[in-house]
Amino acid sequence: MQERGPSGQAGELRDELARLSLFADLEGAQLEAVAHIFEEAWYAAGTRVVRQGFAGSGFYVILDGEVNVVVDGQPRARLVRGDFFGEAAILLGESPIADIVADGPLRVLHLAGQDLRSFLLAYPRVTYRVLVDQTRRLRNANQWRR
Repeated sequence: MQERGPSGQAGELRDELARLSLFADLEGAQLEAVAHIFEEAWYAAGTRVVRQGFAGSGFYVILDGEVNVVVDGQPRARLVRGDFFGEAAILLGESPIADIVADGPLRVLHLAGQDLRSFLLAYPRVTYRVLVDQTRRLRNANQWRR
């Protein structure tokens, strides 16, 4: 993983965040703040960003690329630009239940696990969008069981 370079890229990142549904309800100053809260990171194809059964390392938002969600060696889902992962393990205080594997070059925003709670409390509109997405994932998981 490589971390973000100089903060001069924050303006570009702010504009990019504005185009993601997770941050769509935020205004300019809020987007600017979020651009400074998250770290940008890159992963090579095949890299396990999150490891099943190991302590969660953070909350991730995909900027470029795709990942596979793999549970016990079985592919379960694919996440793309604008999708996020890692929040459930952090919020529940549990180990991740899946591997998240880069399916090509991957660029993400990363927020350390210990910072997620304060971030979600500071940005309730983002929290609402996370909740909607989690509800959608739960519904889809229940449909698979039928």
